Parts: sequence; structure tokens; C-alpha cells
Amino acid sequence: MSRDDGLVLPAEVIAEEFVPTLRIALARALAERDCAQREIAGFLGVTQAAVSKYLSGRARATDRIADDERFAATVERVADGWVDGELKGDDALVEIHELLRTFVDRGPVCALHEEAMPALDGRECDLCVRGRDDAATRERETLRDVRTAVRRFAAAPATPEHVPNVGTNVASALDDADEAADVAAVPGRLHAVRGRIEVPSDPAFGASQHVAGALLVARDVDATVGGALNLATSDALLDAARDRDHEPVAFDAGYEDRATELRDAFADGVPTVAYHDGAYGIEPVCYVFGADARDAVERARTLVAGAADP
Repeated sequence: MSRDDGLVLPAEVIAEEFVPTLRIALARALAERDCAQREIAGFLGVTQAAVSKYLSGRARATDRIADDERFAATVERVADGWVDGELKGDDALVEIHELLRTFVDRGPVCALHEEAMPALDGRECDLCVRGRDDAATRERETLRDVRTAVRRFAAAPATPEHVPNVGTNVASALDDADEAADVAAVPGRLHAVRGRIEVPSDPAFGASQHVAGALLVARDVDATVGGALNLATSDALLDAARDRDHEPVAFDAGYEDRATELRDAFADGVPTVAYHDGAYGIEPVCYVFGADARDAVERARTLVAGAADP
């Protein structure tokens, strides 16, 4: 079920994917417990002909739902309870509703909804669960910040030359961020391929470790810092920063106590550019900080342009 850019309601996914798969699974589970088709039809609220179709294999189930362990466990529990007389219709409804609640909270139904409505894909959508509350709005704005920043970064002609071999990530933090899960970035990072920037996917929270870690330390020192990205360290880039009165600050390349190293480097405030010269097995990298991801990228674009000047 896909409608390209069209509107698909989550209720449609539930009605067209979850409900038929549930009825098929329950019908088969009850038949295995020697229930007659007439009894099964009465319990499921369908015709006996529908039950016959479920049992014959002519009805289509959705594998993403049917293969889920939580789904299988609920079907077994409901079937056992109904056959034993311990579970009535309203009890079964509670069990199924609880299962459905977990499935629409970034679960299989949510994944199917993203497939059916590609505009949602990769956006960690949970509108069905949380609605338009303030926290959800801030998350969407943060993801939008990264998407816009990434487009700006990829559009700049000279940026591929400054992407390190490990890739570049662009990150934006929520206002109350205190862990990597509160920072949006690009899963898989950006890479330079044949002179262009390749963007593997839409941003998501928790998609960065190193850039997010540097950004969290910067925010802890200066709450006005909300975005960052990494570039390959080069003399040209550092000179371009100095020419624009952004004195780069050096820190140790090791990962073992990176947060402490950065916090010490930021003792006099968070710089626009913080860099290291690499170490054994560690590529030289610099971080560019800004008020948000778009601001960090604009600063990076300016530095990249300056590094290209003769």
C-alpha cells in the first residue's frame, strides 16, 4: 500500500494490514485448538466463509506484523484464554489494544505507515502517539534544521574536498539535550563520492556519536551553541578560520577521554572551530560550531570558500 506523496491515515494501515493479519492468526490458532469454524467466526465477528478463507491460506497476512514476537505471543495468549474460558471478548480487546499501542509507537504499524506514505520515511514519526505537543514540535523542528543544513552543505561546490574519509555529520541538539539520543544527525554520515556529497538517509535522533558528543560538551559550556559538523583538518581550512577572526582551538585526538579534552579546550568559551591533528588510526578532524545546524553549515561554507581562495 503506497500512494507516493498522497495522504495515508494510520487508521488505514491498521484496517488494511493489522486487522486482517490478526484475524488470520487468531483463526488459525483457534483451529489448532479444535474450535469449529462457526465458533471462530462468532469470536472474530466475521462470516464462516471468511474463516474458511483464513484457514485455507487464501487470505493475505502482513509478514512484518505476523513475524513479530509480541504479536505471536498475544495471539497465543488470546487463543488460550478464550478456549479455556478465562478470557472474554472485552478482555481480548484489552490485550489486542495494548499490542496495537506498542505497534503504533515506532513499531511495525509505524514502519508500514512510513512505507505507505514516503513523506514520513526516516523522520521517526510518532504523531499517532503524541500528537502535536510541544516536545514533538521541537523534535520535528530539530530534524528540519538538520535536513536544511545538509542540503546547504551538499549544494556548496567545494565541500566534498573537505569531507574526511570517515564522513561528515551535521548535528542539531534539542534545547534540553543531555545525551546523544537528544541530538539529530544523519545515519551513515555524509560522504564525498565522485566530487559530490552523498546523503544516505534523512536525519534521525541518536544517529551520531562523535559529532553529537562534541556538541553536547559545547552546549554544556555555552547553551547558545546548538549545531555542529565535522570536516577534515587542513592548514587551508585553519588559515581561513584565522583570516575570519575565528581562532581555531586544538584538542587531543584520543577518544578515551574526549569529553574532558574538549571541556578543557573550551575553558575560555566555545570556539567556531576546534580541531585535532589526528593520531595512529585517527584521521585529523575539526568541528565547526554554530547556533544551530544551519548556522554551523553556513560558517563551514564560508571557511571552505576561504580555503579555496588562492
